[in-house]
Amino acid sequence: MDDDTTELRNPFPSPPSHYTRYTSHNLALLALLKQRAPHDPDPNQHEILNDQNDIPDWPLVQLEKPRTDWILEEPDAYYEVFGDRWFVKERIPSLEELGGNQLYPADPTIDRRPALRSVLRSLLVTYSALTGSLLAPPPVSPEVPPEWQRHVEWINVLSQNLMAAANDLRPVQARGNLESMMRRQLELRREETRNLHQKCDTLGARLAELRSTVQKSLKDTEPVISFYYCTFLSHLRTFRKGANSMDAGSGSTVCIFILPLRQVS
Repeated sequence: MDDDTTELRNPFPSPPSHYTRYTSHNLALLALLKQRAPHDPDPNQHEILNDQNDIPDWPLVQLEKPRTDWILEEPDAYYEVFGDRWFVKERIPSLEELGGNQLYPADPTIDRRPALRSVLRSLLVTYSALTGSLLAPPPVSPEVPPEWQRHVEWINVLSQNLMAAANDLRPVQARGNLESMMRRQLELRREETRNLHQKCDTLGARLAELRSTVQKSLKDTEPVISFYYCTFLSHLRTFRKGANSMDAGSGSTVCIFILPLRQVS
């Protein structure tokens, strides 16, 4: 028994010793047993499976999966893993449940501030009395405990109450920290989105300015391009007329056509 308990508390425990029973043959016998006696909670497997071979001596119903629904039916539902007890619903146990002397109301709906103020005042008064008791002479009889020991014990009880009350506020503190962190992330995303919009507006204004500059340049150069184009067409017509009446001196006609083109370029 001690070896089993030690093995359960091992951080890396070995598989349970009965894992070797989960063979294909035994699982087939269990399925056949449930088929032949579906409503019998404690069936006699040797009588029901008398036509089968290799029926084990231990009950086949031990191979069934453990029920988990009955755990939730308990008021304080818990389960044990590796020798430790874990509650299904995560909660912080109160100081009274842990065996301490709780001096504030256990109901979280009741305001605890008056009780905690009294605990804090008692702690200060007891600490002051402790400093005074250290100056007192030791007791004559060793069976009588010294006065400072009683003050230390009471300070220990008061400190436990303050620490337990602070631990009860851990979920509230965690919820507040999570809300502030999510609020900060939301503000950062809004700020980044705002910067992106400003950058897009700046780029849009710049593109509109460039577009207007190009359009204005095109309007200013349109008459010059039209003039050059008309001049080119005129010289082209002249070249065609000269080509139709080309003779030995037609090179002068070509020169007449080329010279204006050079002037135009």
